[in-house]
Amino acid sequence: MEYSVSDDGRTAKDRYSSEEAKSHDRLQQDLYGELRCAAEAHRQTRQYMQTYIKPGKTMIDICETLESTARGLIKENKLEAGLAFPTGVSINHCAAHYTPNAGDPTVLQEDDVLKVDFGTHIHGHIIDCAFTMTWNPRYDKLLDAVRDATNTGIREAGIDVRLCDVGESIQEVMESYEVELNGKTYKVKSIRNLNGHSIGPYRIHAGKTVPIVKGGEATKMEEGEFYAIETFGSTGKGYVHDDMETSHYMKNFDVGHVPLSHVTNH
Repeated sequence: MEYSVSDDGRTAKDRYSSEEAKSHDRLQQDLYGELRCAAEAHRQTRQYMQTYIKPGKTMIDICETLESTARGLIKENKLEAGLAFPTGVSINHCAAHYTPNAGDPTVLQEDDVLKVDFGTHIHGHIIDCAFTMTWNPRYDKLLDAVRDATNTGIREAGIDVRLCDVGESIQEVMESYEVELNGKTYKVKSIRNLNGHSIGPYRIHAGKTVPIVKGGEATKMEEGEFYAIETFGSTGKGYVHDDMETSHYMKNFDVGHVPLSHVTNH
């Protein structure tokens, strides 16, 4: 079979010149290098906090210790490097997005299920990762279910994979587990209105969602995209609603530039 040749003699396999290819590779290496550094700061923070967090500590102390540790490891520098979003330390029935406001007296208890969610970034390239801690072995199966479901989502993800297929695989694994609490057996359910998501530069939720139940959108993952595969397992109804004080804020990227008026004080 004959393949067409462009005016400058290049075939389809040479759509980049060698210099263009080198430049593209350099950009990618810089990007992945920054992601690796942010991921390593996250890993070391996570490793330290898993030894530091214990029942009896206040949630404010846990958050302040985590954030100061992460800031030091990431070498925080204004918008160039630092924390990617408010630290979440959600307990028990609270699934996500709780952080203690000033004056919050909440103390971690022996029977709590604690979800710790924090992020690091370099030049807006975000690492978003969470972990769960318990001190009562009766919750081991719940942790196993979520860990297995998360690893399944990571394994199923890839270029041209439909997001709905990832969600269906996650749900199948998650809901194959059961947990016995106080003599009663509960089926672990995927929380259907919580999702993973795509991540963009300086943007934690970049527009695409990764469901954790079947029946989601048939949108496909694309080359060059970054995703947080997040799974949430519950012994409850598998559905969450807004509650408690507001502690998280996020920029609305769909709003254009809004000029702020300057008030002169006399």
